Amino acid sequence: MSIRSLLLASAITLALAGFAAPSLAATAGFTVVRAADPQGAPITVGVWYPTDAPAKPMDLGIGGHTVAAGAPLVGDHLPLIVMSHGNGGFFGGHADTAQALAEAGFVVAALTHTGDNYADQSRATDMANRPRQLSVVIDYMLKASPMQAAIDPDRVGAFGFSSGGFTVLAAAGGEPDLTTLASHCKAHPDFFDCKLTASHPPPADAAKSVWTHDARIKAVVSAAPAMGYSFTKAGLSKVTVPLQLWRAQNDQILPDPFYASTVRANLPRPPEWHVVPGAGHFDFLTPCNDQGRTTAAAICTSAPGFDRAAFHKDFDAEVVGFFKANLAAKP
Repeated sequence: MSIRSLLLASAITLALAGFAAPSLAATAGFTVVRAADPQGAPITVGVWYPTDAPAKPMDLGIGGHTVAAGAPLVGDHLPLIVMSHGNGGFFGGHADTAQALAEAGFVVAALTHTGDNYADQSRATDMANRPRQLSVVIDYMLKASPMQAAIDPDRVGAFGFSSGGFTVLAAAGGEPDLTTLASHCKAHPDFFDCKLTASHPPPADAAKSVWTHDARIKAVVSAAPAMGYSFTKAGLSKVTVPLQLWRAQNDQILPDPFYASTVRANLPRPPEWHVVPGAGHFDFLTPCNDQGRTTAAAICTSAPGFDRAAFHKDFDAEVVGFFKANLAAKP
């Protein structure tokens, strides 16, 4: 066969492949729902999803996203990602990542944790409540939400940052040992988590917590997980799903090696591991808008020379690629 014939054959093959491939929605839809919680007030959930409606920029908390608010969902048998924010956050803390996932064909349900959010810190150190709430949101999305018929229940992933990073590890099978908290904080009383527990003491029976594990979670992204030191090798022995683990090189909130690095060392199999040069703890949050930079400078200010927006282009691509690879549809 001549070179010209080979090129022609290749062109035809690519054209047919493109014609045969299912088209993905080009934009992200967005809505806010309330998921009933049998143990408390309804949980507020931000939901991003694929659509083909025109999108426009929208501010959301400290940042923003480009979405078609209230637009119809497009697609079926879609994978679901549940998102857990850090201490004092809310569902929009990772809006750019949620948008990127929705544009790639995922439904994303990011909850605001009841009792641990920007407006309510009454259960800030009730860590066992977090994976329980995450499982409640999975129940809602698969069984009660308006999108339930379009979601594939066998393709569920979880994303978490900081306290949310802890949450998704526990939800995926991790059993933290909270008796380690006392010795850790005796040695490091100035660490953020130790100051938090000093001002908001954990429940009296926290060390005897029953942890909610959810076998529906098939892949996990954990960024800068809080209380990493509480996960021993035995405590992580059942976390066997594919895991993408992130650490900020200059994390002053959860300094190395007590958090992400300890989790990495104690996992039963090596995770996909990323260390972000020059990044601080809050650089995993969505890039800030002007209001965020003014009213939330502590979490919106990066180190000189670190470009959070540029980092997030790579971060979002890595997260999307990981979930695509590990939540692929069955043939």
